[in-house]
Amino acid sequence: MEPLSLVLGIITGLGAGTASAIYLINNKNKKKSNGIVAEAKQKAEAILKAKELEAKEKFYELKNQHDEKINLRNKEVNDAENRVKSKEQSLNDKIVNFEKRAKEIDTVKNELTNQIEVAKVKRAEAEKLHASQVQKLEKIAGLSAQQAKDELVEALKSEAETQALAQMKLIIDEAKLNASREAKRMILQTIQRTAAEHVIENTVTVFLIENDEVKGRIIGREGRNIRALEAATGIEIIVDDTPEAIILSGFDPVRREVARLSLHRLVSDGRIHPGRIEEVVEKTRNEVEQEIIEIGQKTVVDLGINGLHPELIRMVGRMRYRSSYGQNLLKHSREVANLCAIMATEFGLNPKIAKRAGLLHDIGKVPEDDPETPHALLGMKLAEKYGEHPDVVNAIGAHHDEIEMNNLISPIVQACDAISGSRPGARREDSEAYIKRLQDLEKLAVGFEGVDKAFAIQAGRELRVFVNSDILDDKKSDLLSFDISQKIMKEMIYPGQIKVTVIRERRAVAFAK
Repeated sequence: MEPLSLVLGIITGLGAGTASAIYLINNKNKKKSNGIVAEAKQKAEAILKAKELEAKEKFYELKNQHDEKINLRNKEVNDAENRVKSKEQSLNDKIVNFEKRAKEIDTVKNELTNQIEVAKVKRAEAEKLHASQVQKLEKIAGLSAQQAKDELVEALKSEAETQALAQMKLIIDEAKLNASREAKRMILQTIQRTAAEHVIENTVTVFLIENDEVKGRIIGREGRNIRALEAATGIEIIVDDTPEAIILSGFDPVRREVARLSLHRLVSDGRIHPGRIEEVVEKTRNEVEQEIIEIGQKTVVDLGINGLHPELIRMVGRMRYRSSYGQNLLKHSREVANLCAIMATEFGLNPKIAKRAGLLHDIGKVPEDDPETPHALLGMKLAEKYGEHPDVVNAIGAHHDEIEMNNLISPIVQACDAISGSRPGARREDSEAYIKRLQDLEKLAVGFEGVDKAFAIQAGRELRVFVNSDILDDKKSDLLSFDISQKIMKEMIYPGQIKVTVIRERRAVAFAK
């Protein structure tokens, strides 16, 4: 039984020890908890006091800000009240001044009304007095007031027309003198600086041969060779009794040149038959075409013109084989180009554009596919098609007044074209066209009132007009010469200029019996 007792004793001791330990631990924790609680209370009280102090400071700060805003708002309200009071006072002053001014205006209005009434009365009296005076004057003069006015107006009108005509004549004379002097100076200087050949191109070419035997070989059996040659070249070959010569006739110089060179080769070679003729003509035509291109290139290089379209260069070369009234077209165009460059320089314009327009102004005469279109318009279309400058395009189209000019290069090209074509020996003109132009010139002058007779003299460069002295006086004769010259410029095309001379002759005849 002792072990059991020992175990129970041990258990009892352990229980008592455990209870004592638990008690001691609880007692120690309780003291520690009380200390922690006390410390937490102290910290809480300190934090509370700090927060209360911070809240008070924040309150005082917000209160000060609010007071400042209130004071500022009160100040603004006071200022606004002061401004309103000031404006109200100013408005009251203006109302007072306005009422005072209105009274003054009413006073002046009344005075003006009285003056108007007085003026009406005086005006009525004046009208009565004027009417009585007019009646007295009408009785004295034997004319009514309207008749006197009409006579005065007519006299003043006649005097004004006389003075205006005299002034107009003086202005025109001065303008003509100055313009003529300046134009002559520029034109003479331009012409003197340009050398030109006086050569007339023909529409026939004479081909020389050694003897009549060669002529017979050219004709061939039953004329087959000459027919083949005419068919291949498009040129009429005239074989007559002229010794040692054959005439090549045609208006196309290119074809005449192809025919001439082909004949030369056929005669030199000795083999003349239709097959050989076609071969030689084709070969010659290709060579002439190549020569045309080379001539065009040489021309633009000589004139210093750059950037010209290849097709335009070829057309420039073809000008070598074209003529205008017997004047070689290429020589004419080169001459016009040089004249344009010189004249443009005198006027302070671009000489390169002027020279380009002068060279191309007759380019429309080269193509053969559109014969109905005027060459100026056709040339303008070609220049526009190949990208020429707008001033060049307008100058080409306007050099015969087909379109309106829009730049200063155009009248220069027109003037230089006339200079080159109208100089003596440059061109020949068909006699019928020449006679018709003179007749049209005389007919135009006779169509004016008071003209008895008109004569075109000096190869159409002067028009003498004889007028009826009973119908036209000296002043109207001066005006007539101006009107005729203006109508000639508007309705006729002519080279150079035409001098209009009006002659008024007064004859007094008496008989002694």
